[in-house]
Amino acid sequence: MKGIFGLMGLLLCLAIVGALVKKQLASTPQIVPAPQVPAATDPQGSASAPVTTGREQSQQLQQQYKQALEGALQQPRSIPDEK
Repeated sequence: MKGIFGLMGLLLCLAIVGALVKKQLASTPQIVPAPQVPAATDPQGSASAPVTTGREQSQQLQQQYKQALEGALQQPRSIPDEK
């Protein structure tokens, strides 16, 4: 009998935590900026983008992610009035 009540208590706690997590994730917007790739073309119309290495692309992606994160942190949060 004790085991059944213990298991039911754990399941109830799990349901409550799951509902709170779902509510929290639904209230925060998930905006992820798309990486921007410059498209350079020559007069014939073919793409002549400079060849970049994997390391350079990784550094560019890290820099874009860092800028997006800093921009998101600079935006003020609206705090709802709870009474």
